[in-house]
Amino acid sequence: FAERIGIRMPRGATGTSADDVRAAVVKIGFPVLIRPSYVLGGRGMEILANDKQLDAYLEEAYLAPDKPLLVDEYLGHAIELDVDAAADGENVLIGAVMEHLEEAGIHSGDSTCFIPTQNISDSMIARVRKQTEDIGLGLGIKGCYNIQFAIQGEDLYCLEVNPRSSRTVPFVAKATGVPMARIAARITIGIPLSSQDIPVPTSGHVAVKAPVFPFIKLQGLDPAPGPEMKSTGEVYGSDLRADVAYLKARLASEVPVATEGGAYLTVRDGDKERLVPIATELAEMGFTIYATPGTADELRTHGVSVQTAYRIADRKHPDALDLMRTGEVSFIVNVPTISGGAVRDGNMMRRLAVEMNIPFVTTMSGAKMEVAAIRARR
Repeated sequence: FAERIGIRMPRGATGTSADDVRAAVVKIGFPVLIRPSYVLGGRGMEILANDKQLDAYLEEAYLAPDKPLLVDEYLGHAIELDVDAAADGENVLIGAVMEHLEEAGIHSGDSTCFIPTQNISDSMIARVRKQTEDIGLGLGIKGCYNIQFAIQGEDLYCLEVNPRSSRTVPFVAKATGVPMARIAARITIGIPLSSQDIPVPTSGHVAVKAPVFPFIKLQGLDPAPGPEMKSTGEVYGSDLRADVAYLKARLASEVPVATEGGAYLTVRDGDKERLVPIATELAEMGFTIYATPGTADELRTHGVSVQTAYRIADRKHPDALDLMRTGEVSFIVNVPTISGGAVRDGNMMRRLAVEMNIPFVTTMSGAKMEVAAIRARR
């Protein structure tokens, strides 16, 4: 169907044995998104970047002829969009196009969402709306449906289509004033869109949905977000300004927004350059900057004053845990070396941050927005 109407999807395959799965990974190429075919909420889903991680995953995976594993191409550094719409067989009503703050690969239930989109061109939005209509009418959907898209450069991919209401429908209804669930329910009892009194969506403001996590209650759960959903609630913020809307949502969650103190920064090599303006802005606001040796060197070459903190594995002091326990750090940026995967660094640091209620972000887009929120709050 996707090929017929000209919609791109990530390449995918299935496997019912370890050999099948390995062959599928060779064909698609790392990184891959792998998951059981019979679960909800992204349970058991991981992003794997190499053979070592694949072996670790297959050791724990349950494989049977009637329970295949799904293997998909993973789109790295892609922007993810969520669309909630309703179709009646002849017309389509698009409730909203939402932009995720986190890159594609973070479960949509764990992501921070913006209405309207903040970084997407008008021409790309037009393509998204056209594909949403083509899919709704082409599949003969009657009622609500949700689509997740990914944008990588100029390429638009359809990740998945769910012919049902989604968790973002209440958010869309609050943000736009369009009661999507009621409209879709009326379609299912035979009242077409053309016969319904549909309100004009409210506009001119930015609405933000942010997840709330149970990490403080669940000991041992790694707080780094991934394709497996971990949030147990969500909060909402609205304002004329995107940074203030995000700040309101953050203040409604259980984790504070830092306004002073120390910022501990450690990111993968590919993100060090993008970290410079974030560190510069934090320094300008009076934060003391701490960073691991590699990140610290990069920041110093760009004129940022920074204090070196050691990696936990170096067994030297002070490391991140020392700084957190002595109250010298009030904000952490920790972008894991490998997005997801069976091997993950920084778990101890993220766990302690949760226990001490220190805000931390694990994505570059999250760091940028958090710094905007800190400035807005000050």
